[in-house]
This record gives sequence, structure tokens and C-alpha cells, in this order.
Amino acid sequence: MRALVQRVSRASVSIDGEVTGAIDRGLVILLGVRTGDTKDDADWLAEKCVNLRIFPDEQGNMNRSLLDMGYAALIVSQFTLYGNTRKGRRPSFVEAAAPELSEPLYEYFVSRVAGHGVRTATGRFGAMMQVALVNDGPVTLMIESP
Repeated sequence: MRALVQRVSRASVSIDGEVTGAIDRGLVILLGVRTGDTKDDADWLAEKCVNLRIFPDEQGNMNRSLLDMGYAALIVSQFTLYGNTRKGRRPSFVEAAAPELSEPLYEYFVSRVAGHGVRTATGRFGAMMQVALVNDGPVTLMIESP
């Protein structure tokens, strides 16, 4: 399981021009599920994301987590995180899990983040979405489950 995590001052996701999820300060988490991923991967990744110390403390050092700050998370399914571009010009998505595996794991991941007390917002699994965000820093990290 892979998450592209961006620290944001605000973010939203829209489907057909309608905002389906929005947050102010917090994290945008683009989540990719790979064939073979399990709930253990989702548990590990959710815990890592909510406790990742990437928000500034009083001295401006990245020393505070999403939980410390009480901010929100916008979580969007993103199968293209498992796009392989090593050969040719068209990405291969053979590593990305099929929707029947990835959708329940995506929903489970969202529930695990929310279970830590984080307010969550989402897009809609499998929909064509437009994500708007203001990356704060910018701070962008790729996190992958073990």
C-alpha cells in the first residue's frame, strides 16, 4: 500500500463540479492499493500518516503530527500510484489491485484514520475526480507499507 502525503493549508475534491470533500489545514493522502495488500498494511499506513511529524512547532521545525495539531485528512483513492513507467511510454498498472480488493481496503484505511480521531473527507472510489489543494511548504512524501 502506498500513500502520497501532502501537507496542505486547504484542499477539496470535486466530482462533476460538485465538492464531495474539503478540508482546511491538514493532509491530502492519495492512496494506492497493490495486489496482495491486507488490512495489516492499511493499519500500519494509517498509524504512520496520522503520527508523521511534518507540521511546524513553535520554532518552525517539523515536529508536530496531524494528531498533535488536530487537523483533518482528505483521502483520495489513486490507483495510478502503482503505475510502472520503466518500459515504453504508456504506464502499466499490473501492480495495482483490482477494484474488488482495493475499494474495501481504501474504505478500511479511511475508517482507521478516522478511528484515530482525525476528521476525514473523501472523494468517491472509482470516480473521475478533480483534486484542488494548496501544498503548504511544499511538503510531499511517499510512504509505503512494509
